[in-house]
Amino acid sequence: MASATKTASNYVGDDIEVLEGLEHVRKRPSMYIGGVDSRGLHHLIWEIVDNSVDEYLAGECNRITVILHKDGESITVQDNGRGIPVDKNKKAGKSALEVVLTTLYAGGKFSEKSYMRSGGLHGIGSSAVNALSSQMQAVIHRDGHEWTQSYVRGVPQGPVEKVRPFRGHGTSIFFRPDDQIFRRVQFHSDTIRQHLEDISYIHAGLHILYVDEQKDEKFELHHPDGIAAYMEKIIEDSKKKAIHDNRYQADKDEGKIRVEMVLRWTESTDEHIRSYVNGIRTRGGGTHEAGFRSGIAKAVKNYMDVHNIKPKGVTITPDDIREGAVGIVSVFHNDPMFQGQTKDRLNNPEMSGMVEGMVRAGIESWLNSNPTIADAVIGRIVLAARARQASRDAVKEVRRKGPGSKRSNLPGKLLDCRSTKPEECELFIVEGQSAGGTAASGRDARTQAVLPLKGKILNTESLTLSKILQNQEVKDLVETLGTSIGTHFDAHQLRYHRIILLMDADSDGYHISTLILTFFFRHMRELVQQGRIFLAQPPLYKIEIGKERHYVRDDAEKEELLASVPENRNVDVQRFKGLGEMNAEQLRETTLDPRTRTLLRVDIESAVEADSVFAQLLGKDASERYRVIMEEAAEVDDIDV
Repeated sequence: MASATKTASNYVGDDIEVLEGLEHVRKRPSMYIGGVDSRGLHHLIWEIVDNSVDEYLAGECNRITVILHKDGESITVQDNGRGIPVDKNKKAGKSALEVVLTTLYAGGKFSEKSYMRSGGLHGIGSSAVNALSSQMQAVIHRDGHEWTQSYVRGVPQGPVEKVRPFRGHGTSIFFRPDDQIFRRVQFHSDTIRQHLEDISYIHAGLHILYVDEQKDEKFELHHPDGIAAYMEKIIEDSKKKAIHDNRYQADKDEGKIRVEMVLRWTESTDEHIRSYVNGIRTRGGGTHEAGFRSGIAKAVKNYMDVHNIKPKGVTITPDDIREGAVGIVSVFHNDPMFQGQTKDRLNNPEMSGMVEGMVRAGIESWLNSNPTIADAVIGRIVLAARARQASRDAVKEVRRKGPGSKRSNLPGKLLDCRSTKPEECELFIVEGQSAGGTAASGRDARTQAVLPLKGKILNTESLTLSKILQNQEVKDLVETLGTSIGTHFDAHQLRYHRIILLMDADSDGYHISTLILTFFFRHMRELVQQGRIFLAQPPLYKIEIGKERHYVRDDAEKEELLASVPENRNVDVQRFKGLGEMNAEQLRETTLDPRTRTLLRVDIESAVEADSVFAQLLGKDASERYRVIMEEAAEVDDIDV
C-alpha cells in the first residue's frame, strides 16, 4: 500500500495536459485520418475533396480540380463553389475561414441551412489536414475579391488578406503534409486518379479534372451514366463475364434519403459489393450495405419459392445467391451516422430495413419480368451451391481441431514452434528445403515455425476449390494454418498470427510470392484484411567495408552505400543468389530477428484494382500479361532473369 500511496501523491493537477487548438490532432493523428502510413497520407486529399463534393451536393459547384505538383509531396484542390466565408464569425471573433481551418468541430454542416446532404459532418476534416501539414494556403474567391491566408502546421501566419478584385467564386486549398508526422510524404498518382474516378461515377453530373504535373498528364473525369457505367467498368476490369444482358437498376428519392443501386451477376466465384454514403466509399460496409446484401438473397429466395424451384440434393444459401454478383449501392442521407472520422462504415439503423425492402421488391419484380435472365441467374446459383458442397467434401481432409492443438496430421515437413499461443507465433513460408533448413537453424524455435515449399506453388487463379485442394503444397499450407478453406474458413482457428513469405530476392522469389499472395487473396482474403500476411525483406548483398559489415536489399541501396565509401577503403561485395547461400546467423540477423528485421505488411487499398492485377498477371488470357509487360517495361531499369 505504501508504494501505491507514493504513486498517487506523484499524480497531481499539473500532470493533466490541456491540448490547445490543433495540438491533439498532431499528437494523435490516427484518431482523425486512420494512420500515418500511405493510406492516412492520401486520406488528407479525400478530406479536402469531400468538402468540394459537398458544394456539389448543395447545388453550388459542378467542377473540381485536383493537382499533384511536380514534387509529388503537395496537392492543390480547387472548386467553383461558393467559397468559404471570409467575414468575421461573431462568436469566435475572427474570420470564418480561419475558424474552419484551425478549429475542430467548426463548420457549416451541422444543420441543413447550408448543406442538405454532405460527407463532412463533424467539422474536423479540413482543420485536421491543416494541423498535419507543414504548409497550407487557402485562396478564396467570393464577394467580388480574392482572399488568402497561409498556415504552418495549423498556425495562421497572419490574418485573412484581401488580394485583388475577382469576379469568380470558389475555394482553392494547397497543402504539403508534414514529414514530422508521416513516415513518408510521397503521393501515388494512380491512387489519386482511381479515387477521383470513383467519385466521378458516384456523382454523375460532376466534372473532375486531375492534373499530374510529374508526368505532365491531365485526366477529365465525367461519367453521366453514373453507377451503372461504374458497375460495367468493374466487370470489364476484373475480366469477369456477365451471365445476362440487362442489369437491375433502381433509384428512390424520399427527400431526406435517396438510394441508388445497380446489380449484375457474373461468372466470378466471389461477390463484389461496393457501398457509398453521400459520395464517400464505405469500405467497412454498414447498415445500407447489409440491407442491400440481405435484400438480394431474400428476393431470389422468394422468386424460387413462388416458382417452386427446388434443386435436388443441394441447399441454397445466401452466399450461393450472391456469388458472382457485382453491385453498387449509393445512399444520400441528410444525417448519416458514420463510425469514426474516416467514415468507413454507416451505422444508421433505419437504412438496413429501407434498403432491404427496396431491393427485395425490386429484384423479385425484375426477375418476374425477365424470365430469361431469371433462368440464367438461378442456374448460376445452383452451380455455386453444388460447387460449395463439392468443396466442403474435399475440405474435410484438411480441417483442423483448434488453435495450438498438437496434432499428428500436421505436414511432416513443417518445423513447428513450441508455443501454442497463436498471438505470439509466426509462420515462415520458405522457398525450398535448403532455405527451409537455414531458416529452421536461425529461427527462435519457441515462437517461429517454418514451412518449406517444394518449387512453385500452384497458380490458383481461375481454378475451382476442389481442383486447388488436389495440390499437395496447397493442402500442406491449409493444414498448417488451421483455418480450413472455402465456406468452412474460420480465421479464429489461425495457428499463427503472422504469416511471413520468405523468398529469394530475385525474379523467381517474386514469382513465388505472387502465386502465394494470389492464393491468399482469392481464398483467404480475410487474413490479408486483418493484416496477417507479411513479406520478409532478405538482403541481396553483403558488403564488407574494412571491418564493417553491411547488408543491403537491392542494387539501388548498394550503389548508394558504395558511393559513400572513401576510395582508400577495402570493399568486398557478395551477392546472395538465394537464401540457401546465407548461413543461419546471417539469416537470423537480417531477416528473422524481430529486433533487426524489416517486414512489409500486405494490404488491400482497392479490392477491384487488386482483382484486376491478379487476373491480368495470372489469368488464362496471356495477351493481358503481354500487354501489361509491354506497358510497364519502360519503367524497369534492370530485370533480374
